[in-house]
Amino acid sequence: MNTSEGGPLHQRLGAEFRRRVETGEWPEGQPVPSEGRLCEEFGTSRGPVRQALAQLRAEGHLVGGRGRPPVARRVTPSQPFASLMSFTQWAHSIGRTPGQHTVEVARRRAGPDAAARLGLDEGAPVVDLVRLRHLDGVPAMVERSTFVLDVGAHLFTVDPDAGSVYEALTSHGVDLHHARHTIDAIAADPTDADLLHTAEGHPLLRVRRLAFTGDGRSVEYADDRYLPSMATFTIENTVGGRTVAGRDRSDDATGTRPTLHSDARKPQ
Repeated sequence: MNTSEGGPLHQRLGAEFRRRVETGEWPEGQPVPSEGRLCEEFGTSRGPVRQALAQLRAEGHLVGGRGRPPVARRVTPSQPFASLMSFTQWAHSIGRTPGQHTVEVARRRAGPDAAARLGLDEGAPVVDLVRLRHLDGVPAMVERSTFVLDVGAHLFTVDPDAGSVYEALTSHGVDLHHARHTIDAIAADPTDADLLHTAEGHPLLRVRRLAFTGDGRSVEYADDRYLPSMATFTIENTVGGRTVAGRDRSDDATGTRPTLHSDARKPQ
């Protein structure tokens, strides 16, 4: 960590300590280095180190105490349905730094599944986007999106690695109004395993998303695959709320897997 970079020192130390817990550099269940060792490593006084450790304790990344060395504990951040449309916004809301690496942006012909979801003829031109998403530099999710051509064409004029694709699309006048999400589990395929640094067949949380314009036109079909250690999903029920969630059957070909559907309004 470069302690000369901007921002309060205790926040920069906290980000570095959090990274060490989440990557396993500080193994879960093992005591973390003492305040004295951390002060020596980072060339600082105990104050900022104590503030950073206190923040991690408040987040649940450190447990123990009362005379005993604090112990590292990995925490799975929870993502509410209201923010499912924006990985970037969600990451910022929980104090994390989002990141992304674009694997491909390509124009190709729609396969039968994407064509059916988007109301297109099979073989119609679409734009596919594949990105690896990070939290604080740690791989968290593989994002695969298929856009109708007039929407996806904007991706060739922006840098998908620069941040939120949805923000870029809305800045080009695309009307992203609401989306339908289907959540289930899936085994990591070879591409998932390679990008997420996990084993082939490892269980992943899958969120399939169909995004619509305000007049009900479907413009994106997405398949996002999260490491379960990096994200969970919650539903918040409110009287008179707009979010609707419930148990239903999968829209897979078998029609037998129970899944959770939600209509999420006003994407960010």
